[in-house]
Amino acid sequence: PSIVIVRFISEVNMLKGNKGEWSEIYVLLRLLADGKIYAADSELNKLEDIFFPIIKIIREEVTGEVKEYFPGRSISIYFNGEKIKELPFECFDSEAQALLSVIKDRSTTGAFSAERTETFMNKILCYRLSAPAMDKSDITMELMDIHTGYRPKVGFSIKSELGSLPTLLNAGKTTNFIYKVKHNYPNMLREANTIYRVSGGRNHTDVRGRIAKIIEENGTLEYYDMNNQIFKDNLVLIDTSMDKIVAATLLYFYKDGISDCEAMVNRLEQDNPMSYGNVNAYRYKFKKFLTAVALGMKPATVWNGLDEATGGYIIVTRSGDVLAYHIYNRNYFEEYLLKNTKYETASTSRHAFGDVYTDSGEDFIQLNLQVRFK
Repeated sequence: PSIVIVRFISEVNMLKGNKGEWSEIYVLLRLLADGKIYAADSELNKLEDIFFPIIKIIREEVTGEVKEYFPGRSISIYFNGEKIKELPFECFDSEAQALLSVIKDRSTTGAFSAERTETFMNKILCYRLSAPAMDKSDITMELMDIHTGYRPKVGFSIKSELGSLPTLLNAGKTTNFIYKVKHNYPNMLREANTIYRVSGGRNHTDVRGRIAKIIEENGTLEYYDMNNQIFKDNLVLIDTSMDKIVAATLLYFYKDGISDCEAMVNRLEQDNPMSYGNVNAYRYKFKKFLTAVALGMKPATVWNGLDEATGGYIIVTRSGDVLAYHIYNRNYFEEYLLKNTKYETASTSRHAFGDVYTDSGEDFIQLNLQVRFK
């Protein structure tokens, strides 16, 4: 037993993480101290009259080693069903405040240690910053529905405003969209592919510059297909026209310089590229797309339409509030995602996009999709 204790203490003393990773521990401590989690509206304001009492928080850092934390005046800690210890909730409150101060005081975005928090983590049998998960859940809880008495066991994904803004959809070759370049300019491919921008003393593919060249030579870009069939099939599961709608927004981004997702939806409603009778369809469908990505849909994995983060999202605000977008207030969550996300350009070399190329006598260009919180 003494060897095991030494091993755990050694692991704790070596813990390092960035602001986002430490925020996961902050959420654990804060929620155990509060014993409930408040909901948020679409502007990330706390809804004082909507909250969910926490029955317990469950962590399984090692397969087969289940730790359960029951909030109350004293927090009871169970290991594989056996009660190990109790600690007053005030300990968790003060430790949460101390960790929040450490996170806020860090001026850099790299990994750092938090000695006081590590010591307390060891005391409550918590030895890792993140419990491994097969899905998008960062924390698992049993909550109480105060209206029905229902006690679901649900997982939440955690996003923190205390650190670097996280991505919602990571770029990859799987997130490339293919466009046919229609033109009558004989030197299009050669001249477009010589357009670069200089940054940090290096040449980088100027995707916007190349598209501007296509337009300048009276060329057009027409959505042709997606680079990855699985991602396309996943989008079609959301809506049969979802790939075409996202393809239109990518042109707004690379051709017109529109990056905010809400501004893109406004432009979709204005242009109505799908000729919908009710242009509200664009806002509705695009919010479903963002929500699907947030709660479980991955580009390269066949998706069954079900949420992996079955509870929803937990946001750590800049002030340190821990607020939830639960499936019960999904409309607020969808609106929050639309208002707080944007497109950005990923690495053209790593993800193989931005070059004009010829295939079977026709010219094409691939444009990449990456979505980040703003």
